Amino acid sequence: MIIAWILSLLTLLSTQVIELERLAALEVIGVNTYVESHKQFIAAEKSLLECEQHISNIALLKNPTCHIQSAGKNLWLISSKSKPRLEVMVFVDEKTKVSTRLNWRQNFE
Repeated sequence: MIIAWILSLLTLLSTQVIELERLAALEVIGVNTYVESHKQFIAAEKSLLECEQHISNIALLKNPTCHIQSAGKNLWLISSKSKPRLEVMVFVDEKTKVSTRLNWRQNFE
């Protein structure tokens, strides 16, 4: 009887260890996913900022990393090509050629 009770405790402990290992693996995967998505988000924001800074002279960009569309009346819609897809609406002053970000959004597909 005591041997059966000890074996059941050992079985219970081994299943708990297996579950803890699975949870630890899932936590590592979750952290890695968060870090990678954060890097991609920062890269998309940097590409938007580069296009926004050169919007008055788009020809300076050799290999643009974003799509630029005119929205009329000095308004431009800039969206990143990479994922996550970010979009900004920019107003460009004709006199000073300074761009002002009006709004920002993440475009979900």
